[in-house]
Amino acid sequence: MIDLPEGQCVRFPDETQTGPQFSWRSLSDIDARLSDMDRMGIDRQLLSGWIDLAGYELAPESAEEYCHAHNQALAEIASAHSDRFVALGTTPLQDPSAAARVLRHSVEELGMAGVQLATRIGNQYIDAHLDLDEFWSAAEELGAFLLIHPVRPLPSVDLDRYLLENSVGRPAETSIALAGLIMSGVFERHPSLRVCAVHGGGFTPFQIGRLDQSFRQLPQVVGKQISRPPSAYLESIYVDSIVHDSSALRFLIDRLGADHILLGTDYPFPMGDSDPIASIDATPGLTSAERASILGATANELIR
Repeated sequence: MIDLPEGQCVRFPDETQTGPQFSWRSLSDIDARLSDMDRMGIDRQLLSGWIDLAGYELAPESAEEYCHAHNQALAEIASAHSDRFVALGTTPLQDPSAAARVLRHSVEELGMAGVQLATRIGNQYIDAHLDLDEFWSAAEELGAFLLIHPVRPLPSVDLDRYLLENSVGRPAETSIALAGLIMSGVFERHPSLRVCAVHGGGFTPFQIGRLDQSFRQLPQVVGKQISRPPSAYLESIYVDSIVHDSSALRFLIDRLGADHILLGTDYPFPMGDSDPIASIDATPGLTSAERASILGATANELIR
């Protein structure tokens, strides 16, 4: 964890910076985190770095070193509390070969479950990097868990008012990245990938019919790199349960299957769910099998 005085930020070489949010005690205080987990009824938590610290801004020659240091720190925490935490690292996607090397080291040497991916590398969405196939192949071979998380959403859109940056911008950012991965054929070329998109997969599961319609109407555009309608690739995608609405969660269960949904908290951020088990239990028509899948069975199978 990063321990900085209250109000201080992390600055990368391009002068972008995080925060300041490090005053949130639960970001760096393991005892506080464990206490909150006990209160929420969480046995084990997936521990990943703050997405702003992914390091994609770094030059390739320093990015790999940074990712190793970042991942080593998280791995040490997870190892010290192996009954409570499973760690995800970061990897330098701006350098596909280095990204594959770091992923392999993180899983095979550090015992991490996989890595967290930001939706964009700079201003380019991750699907646009077709040279990432080396990375996708490594992830598939390792059975690594890949968590997709939005970062500084839709930079060209004015989202400063009404907290739209968070409430609308972040799920929209995830939706664009996830749809792009589908359309670019990543799941067709790598069908065994273990990819989870946060915040219920953004808007993609709810608008998948519109993607299918685009495939039917303009196959020469939409179908260049996929052989099936976009909805066929939902079988390769997992999401978390953070949708803040019981009817929306019911839809996700019906559309994706409970075995493709993981319990989410978005801890410790303000848009998180401080009572996630109660949120699951409020889902209309929830069966005992669906409940068991979301509360742990799927995660235990998927995250190794």
